[in-house]
Amino acid sequence: MKYNPDIHRRRSIRLKPYDYGQAGAYFITICAYERTCLFGNVTDGVMQPNIFGKIVNDCWEEIPIHYPNAINGISVVMPNHFHGIIHVGAQHAVPSIPSEHSDKRARHAVPLREQFGKPIPDSIPTIVRSFKSAVTKRINQLRDNQGAPVWQRNYYEHVIRNENEYKQIAEYIVDNPRKWQEDSLNPNFIEQKIT
Repeated sequence: MKYNPDIHRRRSIRLKPYDYGQAGAYFITICAYERTCLFGNVTDGVMQPNIFGKIVNDCWEEIPIHYPNAINGISVVMPNHFHGIIHVGAQHAVPSIPSEHSDKRARHAVPLREQFGKPIPDSIPTIVRSFKSAVTKRINQLRDNQGAPVWQRNYYEHVIRNENEYKQIAEYIVDNPRKWQEDSLNPNFIEQKIT
C-alpha cells in the first residue's frame, strides 16, 4: 500500500527539540511483534534465550563495530522484548582507522536541522533501525520466512539525564528476568489481571 498522509498518521514518540545524535546515554526498549514470546523463556528468574534470543544479543554486541561512536551498556533479552543502554557520541580508547565511508560522511556533513526526514548517521534512531533490521534478517533466514515481522514498528527510548537515573535503569534491566512474573509485558501477567 502506498503511503497516504491522510490515513497513515503515526504520532512520533521523540522529543521534538531533542537531538538524538548528540552524545549521551539512552535507555532503549524494543518489543517483539505482537509481543510474541519469540526469544526464549524465563525459568526461576533467569532468562534462557533460544537461538533467536542469542541473535538479538549478538546483533546488540555488534553495534560498536558498525557505529564506532556507540558503546553498549548493560542489556537483557527477554522472551518478548529487549532492554539496553547505549552511549552515543563516545570515542573509543583505541582510535579507529579512517575509512572511505567515514571520510565521505565527514565531507558531506549537514547540520541536523537540515536532515529532517532523513537518517542521521550515528543517531539513536539510525542505530536502532539498523539493529532491528539485522535481527529481523538473521531470524527470518533461520526460520525461512523472509519478510515476516520480528519487532513492533516503534520502540521506546529515554534520555538518561544523570548518574542516579543511570543506576536505577541499570538495576531495572538486571532485575527484569527475576521480576518477569510481575512484568506488564508478560502475557501471563496480562491474563492474570483480566481474570
